[in-house]
Amino acid sequence: MKIKSQFTNDDGVVAHVMYEDVDSFDCLLSKKVTQVYGVCFVGNKMLVVHNKNAWGLVGGGLEVGEIYEDCLKREVKEESNMKVVSFAPIGYQEVKFNGQVIYQLRFVGVVEPYGDFVSDPDGDITEVKLIDPKDYKKYFDWGEVGDRIMERALKLLKEIKL
Repeated sequence: MKIKSQFTNDDGVVAHVMYEDVDSFDCLLSKKVTQVYGVCFVGNKMLVVHNKNAWGLVGGGLEVGEIYEDCLKREVKEESNMKVVSFAPIGYQEVKFNGQVIYQLRFVGVVEPYGDFVSDPDGDITEVKLIDPKDYKKYFDWGEVGDRIMERALKLLKEIKL
């Protein structure tokens, strides 16, 4: 499924977004992938993190030479002190703004805590919560794209838990 959308960031820049479901990110190996995020679950609870003034998914930027899966695992550990046990691709967003095109990946993951969350090494994440996935719009609402990501994450979660 493909969904077209747009949003205005905090600086007033309009970004045009095209989201697409995928079962593999191989189609993006030659593209400028900059960010990887996970819709992560501990049991039947979904992990959300507080970054600056907003709640969202755990994740962040790719480091030089890092593969997508390793980025997901590193970001989950840094931002929540949890380990990725299993994961699968959900889809990606192609984001166009200021003459640039970047790609943002979305995974679904099963995670388990190493221990309590203390702090994010970058200092960006100040709090983590485990919530009922039905309540995600109380924390972030990304419109039709967010609804599709959540729908697909919940469906794929059943498959990766097997």
